[in-house]
Amino acid sequence: MTLSLRESLSASALPRLETHLLWRHVLGVPRAWLIAHDGDPLSPAQIVAYQALEARRMAGEPMAYILGHREFFGRDFRVTPAVLIPRPETELLVECGLRAIRDVRAPHVLDLGTGSGAVAVTLALERPDARVRASDRSAGALEVARKNARDLGAKLWFSHGNWYDTELGSGRFDLIVSNPPYIDAQDAHLEQGDLRFEPPGALTDGADGLQALRDIVLGAPAHLTRDGILCVEHGWDQAAAVRSLFLCRGFTDVASERDLSGIERITRGRFPA
Repeated sequence: MTLSLRESLSASALPRLETHLLWRHVLGVPRAWLIAHDGDPLSPAQIVAYQALEARRMAGEPMAYILGHREFFGRDFRVTPAVLIPRPETELLVECGLRAIRDVRAPHVLDLGTGSGAVAVTLALERPDARVRASDRSAGALEVARKNARDLGAKLWFSHGNWYDTELGSGRFDLIVSNPPYIDAQDAHLEQGDLRFEPPGALTDGADGLQALRDIVLGAPAHLTRDGILCVEHGWDQAAAVRSLFLCRGFTDVASERDLSGIERITRGRFPA
């Protein structure tokens, strides 16, 4: 018996939106086509391809990895299991960075732990005059970031290394941004939901969740221009601790910014030396 798209949508155990997204991926069609042709018969090969994706999703694999992309700041970024899935709250990190360099001509920008490159590529596209460098210790992540930069037409420079232990040279940056691993290694959430499938090194520093942030804040002054800005993303309960790190390192104008959920998600500071 031939199965139609409408029948397949009704029979799926997944939420309807996810079913639509998977079928669009299998058929390579836009949403409007899917709605207009929901009575069309499906070939056995198409049904098998869909069932394979459905099984992955039923096992808990994130949709972003199954589809191979995720939207960020209005642009489509490719993602693989080598990188953290871009999240809406990280858009606040981009906004913080853009405000920091609003009055700086041809700013030099550094994104530490770039992952998919979502932050660095977005900054480069929003500020075409900026010289943006992105670093990551994962060669696989840098490959994804390079592809995103190429696909979206962003000009970036890439460095392989951990935080400041990379080919940065002697130049200094007007802005350093980072969304480092900040989940405590003992946090039970690492074994739940999408986090089970994401690269552990992009989620936790293997310690208390503040070690990577300490390293970034401690090393930033040696790489910032006079009055350069550091902006970092952190966990929902880490803002006070991160502000303390900034102040102890000599940063001024230290403040935390809240995301759309009202959580202090980003902390920034200016280094006046």
